[in-house]
Amino acid sequence: MLQALRRPVGSTFPRLKIAVRTMTGVPTVSLPELRSLLASGRARLIDVRSREEAAAGTIPVSELESALRMDPATFQALFSEEKPRLEDENLVFFCQMGKRGFQATQLARALGYTGARNYSGAYKEWSEKDH
Repeated sequence: MLQALRRPVGSTFPRLKIAVRTMTGVPTVSLPELRSLLASGRARLIDVRSREEAAAGTIPVSELESALRMDPATFQALFSEEKPRLEDENLVFFCQMGKRGFQATQLARALGYTGARNYSGAYKEWSEKDH
């Protein structure tokens, strides 16, 4: 899923004026809103499932802090995509069921990624409703 949602290296994510919903203090995004943001290229999706759950293209939540602290070149070499910038809007984290996406969003926001949001429906909702 992440492969199809990648943005070109060096691309930017425009600022959006949207209502932010929260899940215990963490901004969230609903499935309809996520679909709209992705279709318009206004969101970046980061898969924090384990490598066992998703074959490739993930940054497991257990490695996220070190990944977000890496210099951009090292991040690019390890994950084959541009490192998120602190100012990126709609940096959406997701996992299999929702808990790790929530944790990843909390962590990213604590590190200064103010546009970090959690897709609380997670891969489970996406796979069930993506028909």
